[in-house]
Amino acid sequence: MPTPPPADVIEPHTCTDEIETRAEFDRRLTTGSLVGLTVQGLRLDLDPVPDLTAAEVTGTLFVGCRFASREVGADLVRRGANVVPPFSGLPYPTQPSHLYTPEDLAAGFAEGGFAGMYDTRVYEHFRAHGGALPDVREALGQRLHDHGVDNALADATRAWLATHGPQSVVGIMGGHAVPRGSAPYRMAAVLGWELARADRLVVTGGGPGVMEAANLGAHLALRPVEDLDAAIDLLATAPDFTDHDRYTAVALRVRELYGRPVALPRPEAADPGSVSRADSAELARGDVDWARAGGLAIPTWLYGHEPANLFAGRIAKYFSNAIREDTILRLARGGIVFAPGRAGTVQEVFQAATKTYYGTDGASGAYVFLDRAYWTHELPVEALLRPLLGASPFGDLSSSVHLTDDVHEAVRVLTATP
Repeated sequence: MPTPPPADVIEPHTCTDEIETRAEFDRRLTTGSLVGLTVQGLRLDLDPVPDLTAAEVTGTLFVGCRFASREVGADLVRRGANVVPPFSGLPYPTQPSHLYTPEDLAAGFAEGGFAGMYDTRVYEHFRAHGGALPDVREALGQRLHDHGVDNALADATRAWLATHGPQSVVGIMGGHAVPRGSAPYRMAAVLGWELARADRLVVTGGGPGVMEAANLGAHLALRPVEDLDAAIDLLATAPDFTDHDRYTAVALRVRELYGRPVALPRPEAADPGSVSRADSAELARGDVDWARAGGLAIPTWLYGHEPANLFAGRIAKYFSNAIREDTILRLARGGIVFAPGRAGTVQEVFQAATKTYYGTDGASGAYVFLDRAYWTHELPVEALLRPLLGASPFGDLSSSVHLTDDVHEAVRVLTATP
């Protein structure tokens, strides 16, 4: 029987030998030594071009960096560095140092529509080079990219986890085909809105339907619920994600209209959804935490025919769907909401259950199934899930399964103090 891996295997590590910003690189360079460091994805060909000729570089790894000339890279290798240059001819970085933003993925839409977006161009390149079975050169580029996303995701979530703990991260799963404006879409949006206001980091698979709705709710968490309703009404004018250009254009319009939070309730208000003094101070500085302004989306270019979800605060987009799915479930230690969905959602239910059963990633939160009739009659997963979790080697975990038709009840379950 499998046993949980040691804690130091599954917990994110803090690496002090990785350099991901030009400012940090310049600071380290002034010491005269870059020995043993990893320099990731930096443009070292831009002014002011650094002088590397006198730096100690034994064992230094430069991955995905650009230099002023090939001779600079060759000289580094001669002096003991390891250099993995960015691959030429790729539309994506082979070592991204930061997660994507909606603006990154939508870049080019104004000029070329959906076909001209960065996100679409990468997908078309992915398809043209073998899709899920790429040639060797493309596979290496994709693996380097996905490793960079792994690293950037750990960096992006580290501060949140240090402050709020792993049980503050809630996953929301559900059907990608749910149309904008529908009752399930509105329910998922309110769920994301309430969870984000309750200091939960909302994580979705980054697709349309339920996933977009949940990130939309989190995106508008610092606005009144009336704004959320108005945003959904506007999005409902382009309900079908297969109408790529209209679907994307309306999403960008909603971001334009509702991209910034408005005045908040007074911190001392009795409303439990009111925002804290710390949040008010953040707004006064114009500095809104991305986790409270959309949460996290983790999509894949395997499903690149679906328009990008443009409401997450940060987007960890992978080529590998397997890595992406495991990452979502690994992060969602504060519970998972399963809205109605089909084969993909059911796969996620039992993939998550396997992790919980064996304690693969440590303690798991509640499993909340929205739409009791759906999950007990149409797809009766509860009948199998409860006895499975009840037989866990860590004791009877069947009480972690909850079915409800009420979004507010779902939020209470997910935010209850252990």
